[in-house]
Amino acid sequence: MAVINNGKQSLEQTNLFETVSFISFGARELAGAYRKTKEAISTTITFMKRITIPNINGVSQAYIGLLPFNEFNKIVSDTEGNLLNVFEDNVRDFQGENNDVNGGISLTINGNDSEIFSVLNNGVTIVASSISPTGDQFTIKDYQIVNGCQTSNVLYNNRKSLNINKVHIPVKLIATSDDEIKTRITLATNNQTPIKKEQLAALTAFQRSLEQYYNSYNGEMKLYYERRAKQFNSDNSVVKSKIITVPLQIKSFASMFLNEPHFVTSFFGSIVKRLNEEKGQIFNSDHAYSPYYTSAFAYYKLETHFRRNNIDKTYKKARFHIIMLFRVLFEKENLPPFNNIAKMDKYCDTLLSILADDHKSLLAFQKCISIINDADFDISVKQDLKYVYKTRILIDYVSRHESNL
Repeated sequence: MAVINNGKQSLEQTNLFETVSFISFGARELAGAYRKTKEAISTTITFMKRITIPNINGVSQAYIGLLPFNEFNKIVSDTEGNLLNVFEDNVRDFQGENNDVNGGISLTINGNDSEIFSVLNNGVTIVASSISPTGDQFTIKDYQIVNGCQTSNVLYNNRKSLNINKVHIPVKLIATSDDEIKTRITLATNNQTPIKKEQLAALTAFQRSLEQYYNSYNGEMKLYYERRAKQFNSDNSVVKSKIITVPLQIKSFASMFLNEPHFVTSFFGSIVKRLNEEKGQIFNSDHAYSPYYTSAFAYYKLETHFRRNNIDKTYKKARFHIIMLFRVLFEKENLPPFNNIAKMDKYCDTLLSILADDHKSLLAFQKCISIINDADFDISVKQDLKYVYKTRILIDYVSRHESNL
């Protein structure tokens, strides 16, 4: 603070500024600001059939109404007709038109009575940083479709339909710069549809930053964090075995770093429940990202050895116990607090150096399996996989025989 105060005083003494304020920007703030520069999009639409929503705290403007498709299309596609990246804040990516709901939307759009679309569809919710109205002309900046990804994609895919110009889309347009309100709007609108609780975790700032952290790795260590369900389905360049879903991230982290493989094996719902009640130590806003990636990479490497038949597939049922044992065995330092980024990154680097090497990781996992075989733990007994005391037996075995392992 002394450095900050000295800097402020120096600036104030120049008499060039009326006031001087200082806002600290750490790594996460910089990453968030950078991400916004990549996602910022603006467009101008004609929004005639609308009503203004009364004043709401934290919301600068809000409207609800109907948009004809030719105006709605300006929101989802650019001047060359390419689909815009305006679904980053949506819980799910486009699920395709092979399911009943999206297939039904497509049938309605292409039917002779396509004008009925506006009363059959729940509509689209758009959240923008700002809205600048001039008469019926609305310029919306830095916007995202937070609910209606499925509807928007089906409409875009059917943009050349003979009946598309008869379609009007129910639209809720909201301007706010408050990230918490954006998240609440997204949660509220998406809770009207059957979305898994762990998918809703995709909305948090931590989740988005974690996705960026995954993207910092290349080559063999490259993994793809599927923050939004099915977001890589249409990308044929993505190796499916390298996709880490939100549920899989929860399972691998809880097993490897919270010593809870028994929960993820049979009681995954209890972990998600604790997560939703903010009682669990998962996805906390101040956590380092490295243990999340490390646990996912450990899971990926173990699965790779199973696929290559390097490890007997009988042990797949104990894979979460194996990655827990891997950390306990090969990281001799005490587990640092999850919010101590420097210490946690160093801690994980030790584990990653083993995992990145095929031969070393295979030997490490084989040693973990030898402990499962030698301890009072029977993988053929289902109860052994889901009892907490059996997990404790494995950890205690390592402690007792550490000098011989």
